Amino acid sequence: MSWFESLILGLVQGLTEFLPVSSSAHLRLTAAFAGWHDPGAAFTAITQIGTEAAVLIYFRQDIGRIISAWTRSLTDRSMRHDSDARMGWLVIVGSIPIGVLGLTLKDQIEGPFRDLRITATMLIVVGVIIGIADRMAARDEKGGRHRTPKQRKELENLNVRDGLIYGLCQAAALVPGVSRSGATISGGLFMGYRREAAARYSFLLAVPAVLASGAFELKDAMESDHVSWGPTLFATVIAFAVGYVVIAWFMKFISTKSFMPFVWYRIALGIVIIALVATGALSPHAAESSG
Repeated sequence: MSWFESLILGLVQGLTEFLPVSSSAHLRLTAAFAGWHDPGAAFTAITQIGTEAAVLIYFRQDIGRIISAWTRSLTDRSMRHDSDARMGWLVIVGSIPIGVLGLTLKDQIEGPFRDLRITATMLIVVGVIIGIADRMAARDEKGGRHRTPKQRKELENLNVRDGLIYGLCQAAALVPGVSRSGATISGGLFMGYRREAAARYSFLLAVPAVLASGAFELKDAMESDHVSWGPTLFATVIAFAVGYVVIAWFMKFISTKSFMPFVWYRIALGIVIIALVATGALSPHAAESSG
């Protein structure tokens, strides 16, 4: 991997990690359209450490309170009813599905799931799901001619059942094209949570999963001769810087705007990929990594 490739892929990772468009799909597609080798699951996992570092800094006050309260709840039973301590436990609960499925499906994630036909299908299908969830949330918030606006849930209403459902939605993002934020936020909207609440828990939930995945891939990468460490670390730094800006923008965006621009973008991109593959202009295995 060249330094130029790492710059572009780092920018792509930072720009798309927190938007509901699938960063893994865009890394894969960027490599395919540019005629580069697939950056691979290891590159994706390591650069995601950079974007998750942006989450840690942006939500540092929330995360600090949660860790402090959760730690104290281990020895102080009275703390177990504290909202921040509960959030710590619920983040752990919500992380279980992706941990189990990530280890179980590791070979598929690094192989068959990277087929561009699967990526394109997931872009379209999940795009439609996000659109439905977005319209449902908008209808509740605005009400209607004969309906009063419906009060949607806050994070204080989060329970174990909802945490597990969020976790299953996050696990679906193991397939390129799904989108971690898209799946978890739309799952939250379907369960009746406000947009900002769904997004906040989505970002907090991603922290342990992404850091664990990055550490796991980092361990394997250190034993491999196929990783370009300089460019990979450079891409990680770029992803961190761009990702921080995107988080700040996105949290403001979702408070007043619809997800529909992302929905139409996903559907259009998926259709273009399917058309290119169907006509033979693009191989479903284009730019796959050989190492």
